[in-house]
Amino acid sequence: MKRQQWLGATGISLMCLLLIVALVIHLSIGTKVISISDILHSFYTYNEDNFDHLIIQELRLPRAMIAICVGACLAVAGALMQGVTRNPLADPSLLGMMTGGALAVVYWSTFVTNASLIWLPVVAAVGALISAIIVWNIAARTHGGITPLSLILSGAAFTAFSGALLAIHHLLDEQTFEEMRTWLVGSLLASNIETLYWCIPWIVVGLIGAIVLAPSVTALSMGEEIATGLGINIRRRKWQLLVCIVILTSAAIALAGPLGFIGLVIPHVVRFIVGADYRWIIPYSILLGAVYLLSIDSLARWLIQPQEIATGLITILMGAPLFIWLVKVKVR
Repeated sequence: MKRQQWLGATGISLMCLLLIVALVIHLSIGTKVISISDILHSFYTYNEDNFDHLIIQELRLPRAMIAICVGACLAVAGALMQGVTRNPLADPSLLGMMTGGALAVVYWSTFVTNASLIWLPVVAAVGALISAIIVWNIAARTHGGITPLSLILSGAAFTAFSGALLAIHHLLDEQTFEEMRTWLVGSLLASNIETLYWCIPWIVVGLIGAIVLAPSVTALSMGEEIATGLGINIRRRKWQLLVCIVILTSAAIALAGPLGFIGLVIPHVVRFIVGADYRWIIPYSILLGAVYLLSIDSLARWLIQPQEIATGLITILMGAPLFIWLVKVKVR
């Protein structure tokens, strides 16, 4: 046990170092390449008359902080979903929560005048929660009940339905479409630092809840009989975990729109590194999710400079092949 803890702690240290490297690369890449020395000077000897310092502090650093938070939230949400449902394909985007949350935000932004940013995570949470409940009930009523395949098919059907509602809404309201089209693809380009300020308390609560409940997720992933034998109240614990998942997913939606496949990719990579113990899966997912999205966003800004590709498109292009492989290997 001590050896496992030592290896886990060493891995956490390496992940933190990797996160710092990814952050420095993210801050340096862009239409204007900025050296590491200028990046450091922008923190220690900030000069508002220095254009490079302004770029770092006003544009790139807020975007990097949002990427870190969104990557961590979606990775942990995916890990919790896969552990609770014992479904290797579970992910907020695949089960309809991302499009449901996005649909709620779009309707709220359209019909609520003078909408305040403080309510954005709440609105996304309501949409994500309703979507999760709908998908779960659809899967429960299929022949054979809730299985990995029935959840995926139910989520796909609901996602298509939500996407159709979004398309109809945009046809009727072109102004909202123009204002939110980049956000709906999943992008950090139009991310708002003020939204991050309102989301931080939600993110902290969701991540702390995930860390505290991690041992229970390990037991649930082994089966409900084992979890019950360990004295866990299955129904109450699942609702607690659902709340954490909804909080983390809604915060990510509010910050960057419906970014797909992060919650699917990262937990599988983490389990390959640390095994099935969620006491390590959750902290590793936090760090690796942050590193992953920082790297993806750097790639999105670098590929076709001076323009950039929406980050959500890159996550889909990289996540879809893995999803196909998992369907082939994991679903029975």
